[in-house]
Amino acid sequence: MKRFHIHVAVTDLGASVRFYSALFAAEPTVVKSDYVKWMLDDPRVNFAISQRGAAPGLDHLGVQVENEAELAEMHERLEGAALPVDTQMNTACCYAKSNKYWTVDPQGIAWESYHTLNDIPVFGESRKAQDSAPASDAAACCAPSSGKPVAATVQSSPCC
Repeated sequence: MKRFHIHVAVTDLGASVRFYSALFAAEPTVVKSDYVKWMLDDPRVNFAISQRGAAPGLDHLGVQVENEAELAEMHERLEGAALPVDTQMNTACCYAKSNKYWTVDPQGIAWESYHTLNDIPVFGESRKAQDSAPASDAAACCAPSSGKPVAATVQSSPCC
C-alpha cells in the first residue's frame, strides 16, 4: 500500500516537533539533529521536517511504496505525465537508502516516488560529490537533478 510523503523545511526544529506532535497526536518515529519523521497510519502519511538551510516551507512531495512492483507502477505514472523523470537507484537520502524517481510538476514542486531499502546513519550524499563536482550542498541528494523544489507560501483565504 502506498503512503503519501510530505517534506517541509523548517527554521526551528524543536518548535516544529512540538507543533506537529500535537497536531498528529503522535511522537516522531525518527529523530535526528537536523531531521524528524512521523510514519502515520491515520492519515497514512510519511511526514518529514528538516533544518538543513533550505528556505522554510514545502520542500517536496511524494509517494512512498512498499515494493519494487509498486515503484515500477509509479515510474510508469510519472512517465505518463510527460515531464522529465530523474532516476536515482540505491541513493542515500534522509537517513535511508532508497530507489526513487523524481520529477518536477508544472508549478515547480518536486515530486518523488520511492521504495526505502534500509536505514542508514547519515542524512545523505550530495549528487554533486557523486558526479565528481564540488560538493556544495549535502541536501542535493533529496531533490531531482533536473529542477529544484519551490517553497510554497501559505496565505489565509476566507474559503477553501
